Amino acid sequence: MCSQEKLTVMSLIRSALVLGLLQSGALSAKRLRGGRSERRVSVLPSTSSRQRGDTTSTESFALDFTAVEDNVDSFMAQVKNLAQSLYPCSAQKLDYDMKLHFVENASVTCNDGTPAGYYLKESRGSRRWLIFLEGGWYCFNKENCDSRYETMRRLMSSSKWPQTKTGTGILSSLPEENPHWWNANMVFLPYCSSDVWSGATPKTDQNDYAFMGSLIIKEVVKDLLSKGLDNGKILLLAGSSAGGTGVLLNVDAVAELLEQLGHPNIQVRGLSDSGWFLDNNQYRSTVCVDTISCAPTEAIKRGIKYWGGVVPERCRQANKESDWKCFFGYQVYPTIRRPVFVVQWLFDEAQLTVDNIHLTGQPVQEGQWRYIQNLGIELRNTLKDVPALFAPACLSHEVITRNYWIDIQVKGTSLPRALHCWDRSLHDNNKNNKTTHHKGCPMHLIDSCPWPHCNPTCPTIRDQATGQEMNVIQFLMHMGFDVQKMAQQQGMDPSKLLGMLSSDS
Repeated sequence: MCSQEKLTVMSLIRSALVLGLLQSGALSAKRLRGGRSERRVSVLPSTSSRQRGDTTSTESFALDFTAVEDNVDSFMAQVKNLAQSLYPCSAQKLDYDMKLHFVENASVTCNDGTPAGYYLKESRGSRRWLIFLEGGWYCFNKENCDSRYETMRRLMSSSKWPQTKTGTGILSSLPEENPHWWNANMVFLPYCSSDVWSGATPKTDQNDYAFMGSLIIKEVVKDLLSKGLDNGKILLLAGSSAGGTGVLLNVDAVAELLEQLGHPNIQVRGLSDSGWFLDNNQYRSTVCVDTISCAPTEAIKRGIKYWGGVVPERCRQANKESDWKCFFGYQVYPTIRRPVFVVQWLFDEAQLTVDNIHLTGQPVQEGQWRYIQNLGIELRNTLKDVPALFAPACLSHEVITRNYWIDIQVKGTSLPRALHCWDRSLHDNNKNNKTTHHKGCPMHLIDSCPWPHCNPTCPTIRDQATGQEMNVIQFLMHMGFDVQKMAQQQGMDPSKLLGMLSSDS
């Protein structure tokens, strides 16, 4: 190690120790006064330090001094990890892009028979792995799939995939964008099976398309074992939209596969984003022509037969003759054995679309407004018993790979923070064999306010017809709710009324 880097190591360790002692002293003083401290300090290697690294570094972590309050040993372990993570001298710049790989088993393919694959950015020395399942709807008969192939070939073929991909949100390698998982081995699985990651049917002379989503996941996991996953400690299977549903369908199967291959100590967990769909009645029933017009239950019933869809055995046993129910979150979740964190917008745009609520340039009708509010109530009811949950009252779809994912909050807690609290509870569960909830570290977060975008941290709203951004007052007026008029009747400022509504007053 170069002398300059030695100085950097010692300087950072000294800073960490001083900050830790100050924090510890502050906490003791607060306790003597009967108070409590919520100060949190994070120390990371500078950008220039990270860019001087080579790929043989051991795992690196952000320092979280909230650990001092609970366990000094944990704090010292973080200091040690920081020291070990600083890379030796090198002029080589870190490459944050994920590289394209095709699965070794050539018989496992995309819809059109082209090879299935994945993107990988290794973080050598890290024992944490994040595998992300892309979303993108599905098709459920030949005509439906033919039409999809013409317009969405990228989601059915690997023929034009780029050689590299840059991760964003929870797939980012930048700690400022991804504060808790930035140093993990990142894996992105492009969605090219159109089967909600459930199919196990190859392309043949009789079948125009292959549907092999569940097999693609298994082949990727097998391939990754030779790339470092065999030494892994934690595997987080994450996904958004159809990928979020794919997590619910496959998280136990991945854990069971690793056990069969001789790796029972890899802790498999799930993170399902915007994949918790309801099998409810549509606002207005229409003829089932495609995935947009078809009721969710009817589309899945047709699809599971066409794909040769595979559902978790425990869910299948619980829903004999009705295995299609396993595609709906509240039906499959109670049968899942591995821990799963659920992220779900209470007013999910994809759910509203399949329910035939289309938010165009025209204000919604009263019946539509009631339907939207009832959807939020129904979702809350199905999510109330999920212990690890982040459910903002926003009108949106997908979040964990968005660059604004760190900005959304529920009851003052961000999603990365909630995931950190979940990780801490699982770590303590493994040590103590009992559920541990840390004070001030919540992981069941669901908005209680009753209408879309009553949460002020919701992402920007755009008019679906014009693409123009709307503020909350404009949005509610677009939804048929006259905020200005109601505020005038009450003799108050519109923003004050919005604040009252947001807090359920």
